Amino acid sequence: GGTGKTTLATALARAASRAGARVAMIETGPDEQAPRLLGHSGEVGYRGAELAPGLWALRIDPFEALQEYLRLEFPGGGIAGRILSNAAFRGWLEAVPGWRALITLGKIWHLEQQQEGGRRRFDLLVVDAPATGHGLTFLDVPRVVASAVREGPLRKHATSVEALIRDPDRTLVLPVTLLEETPTRETLELIDRLRETSGAEMSFIAANAVEADPLAEWPGLEQSLADLPAPPAARGIAACAAHLRARAAMQQRQLEHLGAGTALPIALLPRLSAGVRQPEDLDVLGEALLGFDPASAQRTRSQ
Repeated sequence: GGTGKTTLATALARAASRAGARVAMIETGPDEQAPRLLGHSGEVGYRGAELAPGLWALRIDPFEALQEYLRLEFPGGGIAGRILSNAAFRGWLEAVPGWRALITLGKIWHLEQQQEGGRRRFDLLVVDAPATGHGLTFLDVPRVVASAVREGPLRKHATSVEALIRDPDRTLVLPVTLLEETPTRETLELIDRLRETSGAEMSFIAANAVEADPLAEWPGLEQSLADLPAPPAARGIAACAAHLRARAAMQQRQLEHLGAGTALPIALLPRLSAGVRQPEDLDVLGEALLGFDPASAQRTRSQ
């Protein structure tokens, strides 16, 4: 959370659609952000909308997903509406751990299975998953349910979703971090836990907002400025230069720590100084993600 994962997910979805894929950008949080980043002024909701050629966006609401699931399981009787309109049932459901994650993942599985014109409706689903702590539960719930429930529709549902998560040809998890101490530590913990529990495959890590040392060609510049017999402005410029150099050094340390702790390739995404003001601003990020070759990066790192 707070590392720009929604921005990078949206950038990746846009880049893949511009490369010719049919893409669904899926949000799982309470608020929609992707449509705004893609230049859409309104909300797209659960049904979603095509915001650009080949690029759909939608937000999965667990209650709407559950209602759709019940309608598929019990067609024709109107039972889904009656169940979900019952206040006692909704109150009980709110207390059940993990159901939101399971039904959300079930909807993602359903989208992955959809056919249109004799082919899969979408070539790629980009899911903006919950942040670190909730994200671990999100991906592990199907395994827990499948191991706890012996038989019936719920076990079948959980088993299908677990198979989707564990299949590296169908699912890849992309951890997103900043090269700062706390996000790096949380990313290391996230990857360790993912490897222990969900079995989800990770191809590489996205390090967001990386800033190159702008003073790399001028070693000692800040000290030279500070030593000038000049007005206080020179000392201010020297302090700024020292800050930039220290930040670049800090990011390099965290990059090395992250690489050593995960043995995964790392894609370095530049900091956008002006932020994302229009969809085109996403392209430098999306194209860098889409064009990143983990195998080549790993060979370069090992050399």
